[in-house]
Amino acid sequence: MEEREYNFIKYKVRKLLDVDLNAYKAPQVQRRLRTYLLRSGYPNWPTFFRAIQDDPKALSKLRDYLTINVSSFFRDTEKFAYLRDSILPELLRTNPRLRVWSAGCSLGHEPYSLAIMLSEMTGPYRVHFILATDIDNSALDYARAGGPYEADKVANIPSNLLSRYFRVTAEGEYKVIEHIQRKITFQSHNLLSDPFPENIDLLVCRNVVIYFEQDVKTQLYRQFSDALRPGGILFVGGSEVLSNAAALGFESAGISFYRRKV
Repeated sequence: MEEREYNFIKYKVRKLLDVDLNAYKAPQVQRRLRTYLLRSGYPNWPTFFRAIQDDPKALSKLRDYLTINVSSFFRDTEKFAYLRDSILPELLRTNPRLRVWSAGCSLGHEPYSLAIMLSEMTGPYRVHFILATDIDNSALDYARAGGPYEADKVANIPSNLLSRYFRVTAEGEYKVIEHIQRKITFQSHNLLSDPFPENIDLLVCRNVVIYFEQDVKTQLYRQFSDALRPGGILFVGGSEVLSNAAALGFESAGISFYRRKV
């Protein structure tokens, strides 16, 4: 893709969707853009943007595609087991009512996984604050409704938890029960421009930062450190490693887990 063409696309995406593609890795974004234009049936980008600029559904579809909503419940079961057995007991010893932030929550798999885990560990009536944010408002609407989620997305959930926290729809899909839905506050949030919450005990941002350029990654990790209370935990994706963790204010708390230094 020529630089002039890509600059035009970035300008239009920023104007129409308020998504800054400069922060994302260019080769990956360009591959996805080429595929999207080919599937759209339009001959070029100017024609494409003229066709969709007044179509909220088409704009939402493009935003969904660019912001990559891919997840499942208890994704990376070994990491969630470590969270349950080591990280959360440590956090609960110092604060029985946790402040949790799921950043880039997509369709809600991650915050609901956290809410279910905390409900199992501390009882259904323990009040933890769970904030779930994403830039994609259509994904947030889906998450607020508790689904429905297809069978492959709940495959990692033990059968006893699946029956306890989900109901099966007439179509054979799964919806989160209302009691768990009410435990989560879903909000629109742009990691690149909006202020971060403060005094967070557990910040979960998995497989989101990997799509950004290195300087943006560094800035986000610094902001994550500031958002956490001293001793708070950052939980990242399986392929994410903070090579300069100490300089960012973190120390290792296990694979995929980093503690804000006290």
